[in-house]
Amino acid sequence: MENYDSKDMASLTMTVLMTPDMANFSGKVHGGALLKIIDEVAFACASQYSGHYVTTLSVDEVHFKQAINVGELVTFLAHINVVGRSSMEVGVKVMAQNIHNRTLVHTNSCYFTMVAVDDKGRAVSVPRLQYFTTKGRARYVAAKFRRDLRLEHERRLAAIHQRWNVDSVDEEVLEQQFNNIRQSELMADTLVTSD
Repeated sequence: MENYDSKDMASLTMTVLMTPDMANFSGKVHGGALLKIIDEVAFACASQYSGHYVTTLSVDEVHFKQAINVGELVTFLAHINVVGRSSMEVGVKVMAQNIHNRTLVHTNSCYFTMVAVDDKGRAVSVPRLQYFTTKGRARYVAAKFRRDLRLEHERRLAAIHQRWNVDSVDEEVLEQQFNNIRQSELMADTLVTSD
């Protein structure tokens, strides 16, 4: 049995053949099937790095840039970008390879926040991540900016929910805001149709 250092375990690559059971009604790989695999890859990467099982805390936006076909080989490139006390941001880049014509396409990237847990499901500390390379430092800085955006997004959503709660909204203010938004939409529609 060989021991390993956690810094050597901050990356993980997994390749999966896309099979017919993953298809949606248009014959492409279903986005939900892909998200399930991405979550499993993020889990494997974070567990490997931390030495603990992990749970998914959040997923940043996922944009599907390119459809993936059944029969393609899809490679998931995962990396720990930043580490908190018990949390880790895992970036996952998804690349689809057409086996026949040997093309490789970047289909999407996303970021998972994973939390290391003990056998009782309580958060546990994870090893500090060292940033020795330019790429590692760039990942760290970008991850910190994404965290700031997530916190700002949460704050703004909370304000929206508080202000526009259907059980306590001021109907006069609501009517005014509703009319303003509808007017903006109508103006935008007029601009688009007049082009």
